[in-house]
Amino acid sequence: MSGGRKIRVGVVGVGHVGQHHARIYHELPGVELAGIADSDPAKLQQVCGLLEVPAFQDYRELFGRVDGVSVAVPTPLHATIARDCLERGVDVLVEKPLAETLHEAEQLTDLARRQGRILQVGHVERFNGAVRALHQIIKTPGFIECHRLSPFSERGTDVDVILDLMIHDIDVILSLVKSPVTQVNAVGVPVLTDRVDIANARLGFASGCVANVTASRVSVDRVRKIRVFQPDTYISLDYASQEIALYRRLPADPSSRPPRPPQIVREEVAVEKEEPLRLELTSFLGSVRDRTRPEVSGEEAVEALRVASQILAKI
Repeated sequence: MSGGRKIRVGVVGVGHVGQHHARIYHELPGVELAGIADSDPAKLQQVCGLLEVPAFQDYRELFGRVDGVSVAVPTPLHATIARDCLERGVDVLVEKPLAETLHEAEQLTDLARRQGRILQVGHVERFNGAVRALHQIIKTPGFIECHRLSPFSERGTDVDVILDLMIHDIDVILSLVKSPVTQVNAVGVPVLTDRVDIANARLGFASGCVANVTASRVSVDRVRKIRVFQPDTYISLDYASQEIALYRRLPADPSSRPPRPPQIVREEVAVEKEEPLRLELTSFLGSVRDRTRPEVSGEEAVEALRVASQILAKI
């Protein structure tokens, strides 16, 4: 981010996630955190006072002050705020999911395209060091299993668990398989809210790959894991620790003395561990500066939301 004028950014919403956007922007070189907007005066003053940044209760007061913004408000507000920012010529990073409905998400991507603005979506797991390493390993995935389980929290309950938690894994799976989804089966139930709190989906792809995805926000333990099976290889990834366990089947070697039977060996996988959100925001700023396609584009986020919508429809 060094060289030339600093990129001016703002953050709309400084709740559980947004406050970390503000913190990182404030720390990054070549960036000016020009303002923070939040409708909660107490939270706004707390974060702005700590970072010594201008505070605004109306996000529209950021217009003219910023080149780009992070939108980290509740999901039902994503479409309205992102649309207003794009129409005013501001580049936007929207926390996942891109919007509450597929129609809204498609409208936002169309608007960004027409306006020539950057629209990136906060699928932060794409910037997880282990996920990046996984992309170098996966060639022909045949079966994928995901578990994303969390203890109950009021945060995120404005949407079903599919849009709250499962959307992360849907996005990662689509980036790995790169094949059209041809079949969706799903079950889910409300437990502590009036929305779906635990769900399981089985996705079939044209390539023949099958993905089994479970998300719960009413679990005792916190689990963030994905397992991928492909010919002769099994990979287990822990999102939280950013670690990968890789097991490979070696064929028999009848020419060795004595002849060697088939073996399963564990291979070490090097993972560069950094804070995923910092990498995500740095990537967004690079797109703003260089006018390049975001690493997680609006179009990709639309596809993840399309599959999430199919899952919700099945439930």
